[in-house]
Amino acid sequence: MRRPTLLIAVVVLAVVAGAVWLLWGGGKAKSTAQQAVSGPYTVRFAADEPRIGGNNFAVDVEGPAPDAVTVAPVMAQMGHAFAPVPAVPAGDGSHWSAANVGLPMAGQWEITVSLRGPGGPAQVVFPLLVK
Repeated sequence: MRRPTLLIAVVVLAVVAGAVWLLWGGGKAKSTAQQAVSGPYTVRFAADEPRIGGNNFAVDVEGPAPDAVTVAPVMAQMGHAFAPVPAVPAGDGSHWSAANVGLPMAGQWEITVSLRGPGGPAQVVFPLLVK
């Protein structure tokens, strides 16, 4: 009769430990960084802890320095698409930053990074999971 009691205690302890882990930040979204190539551009996209609300994204570009960079969030499953947010240069022309990009709900998003510059226009799409 002691085995079922011990098993129940272990299961309850595991559930409590999991709940504590989630409540104290173990379930928070982590930083994400991705890379893609389009035409002469190699684009690196980074989001620091994607979340509901305003997000800051960093875009690094290898290749010809673009004249303009925008990021446009889309949640295809829900039919949400938002206007592109212009990124601002953050350095020598290969680093760009888009601030306060609104993602109003949790789920799978697609962030389209569009470039315009001497290498011609280009677009890359990065998946982004918001928890």
